[in-house]
Parts: sequence; structure tokens; C-alpha cells
Amino acid sequence: MSEARMLGVLGGMGPLAGATFMQRLTLLTPATRDQEHIPAILWSDPRVPDRTAARLGGGEDPLPWLLRGLRGLEAAGCGAVAIPCNTAHGWFEAMQDATRLPILHIVEAAADELRRLGVHDGRIGLLATKGTLAMRLYQERLEGRGYEVIAPDAEEMDRVVMPAIEEVKANRVAEAYAPLADAARRLIARGARAVVLGCTEVPLGISAGPALPFPVADTIDALARAAIGWAKPAG
Repeated sequence: MSEARMLGVLGGMGPLAGATFMQRLTLLTPATRDQEHIPAILWSDPRVPDRTAARLGGGEDPLPWLLRGLRGLEAAGCGAVAIPCNTAHGWFEAMQDATRLPILHIVEAAADELRRLGVHDGRIGLLATKGTLAMRLYQERLEGRGYEVIAPDAEEMDRVVMPAIEEVKANRVAEAYAPLADAARRLIARGARAVVLGCTEVPLGISAGPALPFPVADTIDALARAAIGWAKPAG
């Protein structure tokens, strides 16, 4: 495989999400030997300032750190970049403007995943950070494709979703399963046909317990499939 198909992974947001993306990239790649896997470089920098705090609470701007990672991946010879952090995509345009490398968009990957699951339209539940919801990253792109996006209310976000995401970031993954599963079930009860796990900590918590009995779009897997499609184009 040529150097042009070296994938750059801008990770560390959080560290476990980036590491899991690398594992899923490997497991989902159709390969029978080492040499058939995708060359990839993980830039895992957990020092990137909190994206939700930057968007909602006047926290430190993460963009300089994101651009530093992009420059490192460019210098390493990568041909495209995947970012396994949903909220970081609030700076997508600024990042794309600053690099010659194509950046695979996680929301577009999630939309492709919904279609792969057979969900082509209708009401979709979204579990994401407050920052991702406030920036309407999913609402704008999915509504343009014929979906209606619903999310937990403010009380559920404060009481259930954000604390569960923090549990994953603190390596207490098993403790995050029950609250996240309950939040997903509530979205289904409100008429969602599927639930998008729109924060890369959420699939980690959901995978710590029994599989949910309805379609779930895992954005780590979705982004990994998009990366495989880039690295190994059909035909």
C-alpha cells in the first residue's frame, strides 16, 4: 500500500476513544495478513482543551492544539485524517481550511452507518455532549438527509448523559452502561427508529453491557468504516 494511503488519526479526545478507534479500524478491515491492514498513525494528545467547555463555558480554545496535531500528521506523510471525537468537529471547517489533507467527517460517517443499518429516514435519537448538541453538528447534517433528530432534555443531559460520559473518561466504563442504555431507551420510547451514539465515549459505555434491542449507530465504528473506504476504495 502506498504512503498516500497512510491514515492519520487525531486522537486523545478522550484517549480511550482514540485507542478503541485504532482497534476497531483493525478489526473491521478485511485483511488476512499484516500487510493488508491500513497504515495508520495515532496522534493521541489528551492535553487538547475540553471542547464542550470551550463552546459553552468560555474555556480555552482547542483549535491551536488540533492544528498542531494536524501538522504532525501531515509531516508524518498521512494522506487523510480521522478524528474520533464528535465535539471536535465543531472546528471542522477551520481544521479543513488549515490542512491539505482531507478530513473524514464523523457525522457523514454516522449518516452512512444509519443507511447501512437500514434506517434511511424518520426520527433519530442522539446521545452526545452538550457541546455537540449546542453546535447542532448532527441536527443540521442529518435533517438535510431527511431525518428528524431528537435528544435528551436538559435535565437528562445534566443528570444522566454528561455524568456517564465523565465516567468513561475516568476509566469507569462499566458504570456508564446503565445510565446510557436508559437514555437510549427513552429516546426510542419517544419515537426514535435508531439511536446515534454521537460522542465517542458513549459507544464505550454502551458496549460494556448487553446489546440494545434496536438499531444503534456507533460513531467509532462508523468513522472506522469511512476510513477503510478511503484507504481501500471499492474497485
